[in-house]
Amino acid sequence: MSDGFRVRSADPTEKVDFNDRFPRGFGSGIPALMSDLLEIPEVVGLQSRSSVIRIPPELDVPLTPRVRHLVDTTEFRRLVHISQLGLVSLVFPAAHHTRFEHSLGVYRMMLLYLQRLAHVPEFADVIETKDAELMIVAALLHDLGHWPFCHPIEDLRLAGVPQHELFANSFLLEGEVADCLRDDWGINPRDVVSFLSEKGRTSKLKLMQSVISGPIDVDKLDYLQRDSLHAGVPYGRNFDQQRLIASLCVSQEGDKLALTAKGRTAAEMMVFARYVMFSEVYWHHTVRSATAMLQRAFFMLQPHLELDALFRLTERPMIDAMLQAASNGPARDLLDGLFGPSRKIYKRLFEYSHFDRPELFHQIARRPYDWLVDLSDQFATALSRHLGRRVAPHEILIDAPPVKLEVQFNIDVLDTKTGKYRGLGEVSPMVETLAKRQFDDYVKKVRIFIHPRLVESIGSDKSIESLFIETVRSMFPESG
Repeated sequence: MSDGFRVRSADPTEKVDFNDRFPRGFGSGIPALMSDLLEIPEVVGLQSRSSVIRIPPELDVPLTPRVRHLVDTTEFRRLVHISQLGLVSLVFPAAHHTRFEHSLGVYRMMLLYLQRLAHVPEFADVIETKDAELMIVAALLHDLGHWPFCHPIEDLRLAGVPQHELFANSFLLEGEVADCLRDDWGINPRDVVSFLSEKGRTSKLKLMQSVISGPIDVDKLDYLQRDSLHAGVPYGRNFDQQRLIASLCVSQEGDKLALTAKGRTAAEMMVFARYVMFSEVYWHHTVRSATAMLQRAFFMLQPHLELDALFRLTERPMIDAMLQAASNGPARDLLDGLFGPSRKIYKRLFEYSHFDRPELFHQIARRPYDWLVDLSDQFATALSRHLGRRVAPHEILIDAPPVKLEVQFNIDVLDTKTGKYRGLGEVSPMVETLAKRQFDDYVKKVRIFIHPRLVESIGSDKSIESLFIETVRSMFPESG
């Protein structure tokens, strides 16, 4: 960082040492820091509103010619037909918003971040215009590799299923998007691929990536409020987004975003918003039943599917392709329950959390998916003997927290009076409480679902839970 910064004052020739007047990171104290970042056409567009596209809730998204070119490409338009929340709409019927809408929201959020961070010397002094433009296109294109129902399928961690960040490479490295990046933005498409899928090696690159993938990144700020809005629940909107953005600064090491103390309450509320959205929406028991049905169907069908071609499809064509592959087999029963003319979602039989049955929970949580399938198959066999009638393997589904853990909320907070940084957990009792155990253990549960036609047969038979527990224990034979 340079020793002095030229700021606008009564005497335009006067040099002001910013560090003598304001503590480190307190960028909001600058009357008007001259930054090239504020002259980027898309950032300027936040104010001009001469060419915009409107997205909920009543937000104007700037469309410069080069952004419009990207948005109009075949690869990006594909996102119009991929829903953001997939199976969540089976429970929250208005949650049909798309990856297209979300991507525009994340792009707009990136512009707001850059507009704020242009006034933070630790950021503006190291991030050049070309760096900021890379961040802008990365925000716009960050979901380009998503296919329908991407996250539930990725959670299976099956051989042959790519990470969506890597699947995006074929969309980014060739075709209209690649041409647009080179011709309109002067950006090498491989730089976008690297930025989105590889860990930065320098402090500067880590700082840039923390804006799009970190505890308070542009992606989370958009999806929490957007998902909450369309689901018709208040949980993801109960934090002060403007206050959070206004308090953005840079960590002491200069390699990630941080917050000034004035943003602490907004950050606390964001942590809680995320916690409640997972608990009440993303991991709602009926949403997870539908998810378990889709996952089991995909698991059975995978050997018969051409995944590269399948993942390039939009939502309805992908469903049709799976239905065709299912023919009249058991996967068809599962898919018809989700996408057929009448909804037939599996019913919850048992549920275990980290708190009520910790031993059982941890025996099942974060196991490989084929292990869960084996457990459900063995329980179906035991249940068949108990009921005196056949229970098909696919009629028992076990849903558990996946192997991959959620990113923890770890953000530094700057006391602008003392210039000292402390972790948000140190200054917030609420965040400190949530951080004591894995986020997943609070909001994700182990659940056993059964086909609706089994409900009457099982009734209130209390011995069936003991039968399930015995089946679990049989998966862990004592050694020697």
